[in-house]
Amino acid sequence: MTELTRREALTAAALVTLAAAAPAWAQETAKAAAEWDLTDLFKSDADWDAARKGALARLPEIGKFKGRLGESADVLAQALELQTELIKITSRVYVYVSLKADEDVRVAVWQERRAQAYDLFSQFGAASAWVSPELITLGAEKIKAFIGANSVLKTRFDFFLANTIRQAEHTLSAEGEQILALSASALQTPDEVSGQLRSSDIPWPTVKLSTGTEVRLDSQGYSANRDAPNREDRKLVFDTFWTAHGKFQNSFGATYNGQVQGDIFNAKARKYKTSLEAAISGNNIPEAVYRTLVEEANKGLPQLHRYFELRRKMLKLPDIGYWDIYPPLVALDRKFTLDQMRTLTLEACKPLGKDYMDRISAATAAKWMDPWPRPGKRPGAYMQPGAADVHPYLLLNLTEKYDGLSTYAHEWGHALHTLLAVANQPYEKTDYPIFLAEIASTLNEDLLSAYMLKNAKTKEEKLFYLGQQMENIRATFFRQTMFAEFELKAHDLAEAGEGLSGAKFTEIYFDLLKRYHGPNVKMETAYGNEWAYIPHFYNAFYVYQYATCLSAAGYFSRAILKGGAKERDNYLSVLKAGGSDYPTEILKRAGLDMASPAPYQALIANFKDVLDQAEALIG
Repeated sequence: MTELTRREALTAAALVTLAAAAPAWAQETAKAAAEWDLTDLFKSDADWDAARKGALARLPEIGKFKGRLGESADVLAQALELQTELIKITSRVYVYVSLKADEDVRVAVWQERRAQAYDLFSQFGAASAWVSPELITLGAEKIKAFIGANSVLKTRFDFFLANTIRQAEHTLSAEGEQILALSASALQTPDEVSGQLRSSDIPWPTVKLSTGTEVRLDSQGYSANRDAPNREDRKLVFDTFWTAHGKFQNSFGATYNGQVQGDIFNAKARKYKTSLEAAISGNNIPEAVYRTLVEEANKGLPQLHRYFELRRKMLKLPDIGYWDIYPPLVALDRKFTLDQMRTLTLEACKPLGKDYMDRISAATAAKWMDPWPRPGKRPGAYMQPGAADVHPYLLLNLTEKYDGLSTYAHEWGHALHTLLAVANQPYEKTDYPIFLAEIASTLNEDLLSAYMLKNAKTKEEKLFYLGQQMENIRATFFRQTMFAEFELKAHDLAEAGEGLSGAKFTEIYFDLLKRYHGPNVKMETAYGNEWAYIPHFYNAFYVYQYATCLSAAGYFSRAILKGGAKERDNYLSVLKAGGSDYPTEILKRAGLDMASPAPYQALIANFKDVLDQAEALIG
């Protein structure tokens, strides 16, 4: 994922704990220092600090244009060019310190300097908060005339200006915008409290596995042991972990209800009909996209239920429970070096053409990536696109298994999206939204999986790659849509004036669990507490985009593999468009209407095909 989309509900203390617990093999083989070269951003820490102070000193320059944006097209262009200049500096300041802080989260000085960068962003926001309200007072006709009269406005700022005017009825006065900005910190409290509950306040239980190992079942312990080889161990882990959440059902209920009420407050303050409309309006996403996704996913549930039965057969189980969904279907005893990951990714991406190949070959050979885990390093993986006028950076924590290879291909997909956007758009139009972001990364995974399956030499290896595809559809399409449906139900109830509680959330979630997993997957009532474990619910109506992106990526990857240059260029036009238009419009020009059932029906049809292949192999 891109760094901008990773809003994990982790406290600093939890992040330190996670980072310090690098796997033993990684601690033995990892390099002592980060492998990326940050001097492309700043030659020294002193240069970074000078840039930060320089940007702070220049913020008052924005105020010199206040009350003057309507004077002429040239004055408006000058004001917006100044904003761009300051955004470039501010972004580079943040990216540098953020990457340095993530190299070792235990080093306090970099966490403190990152706080300084946050403060710079905050002050920039405060200094420029008046711009949108003042633009709106100019009116659409005057803005349109200014765009026609000035080449800078026409080529660089036309979409920004049109989008600002589009949101006029939902933009408050300068005073109102300032009040909403001041409320942002208070509205973050539910997220912060729920994170603290998970990270430090809940007395997580300890269980003894069949191996004799005692495991503390916090979030990390659960993730590490939910796929335990012994079935009784898996059920013990599930029963214990979700029961522990249930003991704090009221507290989590209060935090999530606070989040929902905050979402409703923001929607009402900005005069939206619903919190869903408010959440997706920023990128002008039609509400039909969200609701069609949920509807079509529900229509496709028979194929998901078929997958669970296939999983039961492949695992040779007498029945299947919710605790059986994580063990790998087939083990792949193969390790990949970093050089092999690069070679295989490049081979898989060849259908994307020479220009793409030239760019990814050069980028993967540069020092833009820190690939391996080590004690203290931030966990997870991301591509940081913030310094678009320099180049992207990638933080990875690769394993030597297929998931490491897949992560490598995924994150470089993000990086190539940024590089192609920068190569084809002015800076102001390079920042693409999450609705598009995961398409580029997921498509690279699709191409890799297809390449590996095509070159698999044994039945077990083929089943492994088919299993990866099936599990990806389960986890990214169906599970994320289930989350999206939970959010929608919770907000709909609140907006209808119904009271919400932890018990109500558990009831809603448990009903969804049973429907999505079908009558043959055994469920314990305690599993309904899983909603309290999902930090993404504190970023309202966000997770549905994982499902839409998977659907779009599958549409394009199948077209590319079955077609030729036309299908390839059609897809690449999406990446090259960057943020030059609304994401659904960019996709429509490439032939994909995300508000229609077509992309979701195509994904479910592909799921059926993969299931058919797997069933044919196992007989």
